[in-house]
Amino acid sequence: MEKVTQDILNVGVNDRDITLFEGQYTVENGMAYNSYVILDEQTAIMDTVDPRATKEWLANVKEALGGRKADYLVIQHMEPDHGGSILQLMELFPNMKLVGNAKTFPMLAQFFDVNTEGKMVVVKEGDTLSLGKHTLQFFMAPMVHWPEVMVTYDQADKVLFSADGFGKFGTRDAEEDWTCEARRYYINICGKYGAQVQALLKKASTLEINTICPLHGPVLTESLAYYIEKYMIWSSYQPEDEGVVVAYASVHGHTAKTAEKFTEILEAKGAKKVVLFDLCRDDIHVAVEDAFRYSHLVLAAVTYDGGVFPAMENFLNKLKSKNFQKRTVGIIENGSWAPMAGKTMKSMLEGLKELTILEPVVTVKSALKAENLPQLEALAERVLA
Repeated sequence: MEKVTQDILNVGVNDRDITLFEGQYTVENGMAYNSYVILDEQTAIMDTVDPRATKEWLANVKEALGGRKADYLVIQHMEPDHGGSILQLMELFPNMKLVGNAKTFPMLAQFFDVNTEGKMVVVKEGDTLSLGKHTLQFFMAPMVHWPEVMVTYDQADKVLFSADGFGKFGTRDAEEDWTCEARRYYINICGKYGAQVQALLKKASTLEINTICPLHGPVLTESLAYYIEKYMIWSSYQPEDEGVVVAYASVHGHTAKTAEKFTEILEAKGAKKVVLFDLCRDDIHVAVEDAFRYSHLVLAAVTYDGGVFPAMENFLNKLKSKNFQKRTVGIIENGSWAPMAGKTMKSMLEGLKELTILEPVVTVKSALKAENLPQLEALAERVLA
């Protein structure tokens, strides 16, 4: 357990065994499922944890309560990594009230066959719940990143329980950079919903916040302006850093050599930062993260089945699904008889907001030749202009 304030304890669990979060995101340093107990005249538990950690979490809850009963469970988010242990908690405390909004309880019924008659406390925007010294105030956060999400503000200790907001991959005690893993978490999980995150940040700006308690990652108590600024940048889709991501998908290595040569040219011309990704082998979610982090993206891919190689197609689909925008993009295609990768990549980028696609597309036929170098040089100059 972790003491947050005099009356608030983090009873969450560090899952050191999980290697793949949500069935797709690699988590080398595990995952934290946070849950909080507020001790007052009446007690409140803020969310539950993933079923993987129910047993350890219940032991923590019992220890924190010290023999007392749980009066309320506040359900901020029904996703199973936070709502997955609700049933077990209800069995332990049969008289406990469930606090949620109008969208919470229909979803609860979808996950569990449970009788909630007489136990539901339905709250709406701005409603409060007094525990004694502590008064909880609720703010709706729909589509950050599920429709039923809400956040909770403790007026006494000035704590924001931020649901999935301000979370990160990794256990709470993982020795790793917060920004990198929080960015990868945000872009890949909440990235599509920038407008909704902006709306929530606007609400949060009216509150005096001393501590942020997310459902994943460490409790944030210092330099809160730094974390909030990062969320403002990420949710507004502005480039965080000046730099170029070169992402390539190669079959026999010729497109890879072209991308590597282009990277060398960029660096020789003074690019501040160049990051090279092999989309067939590197973690695609890290590539997505960096595509959102940096100001420029160059795509290099081989033609395949009259379109583009699947690794690139997958990457572009992920960018589109996360609302990729406000970037400058260059394109390099390869094809031995009928190059179509460039046309396919451009068509996949159509409709994305404030995207500048540099012309012309650089075309390599089969293998990089000396005659392609001036085209790569020209593209590098346009990228760095």
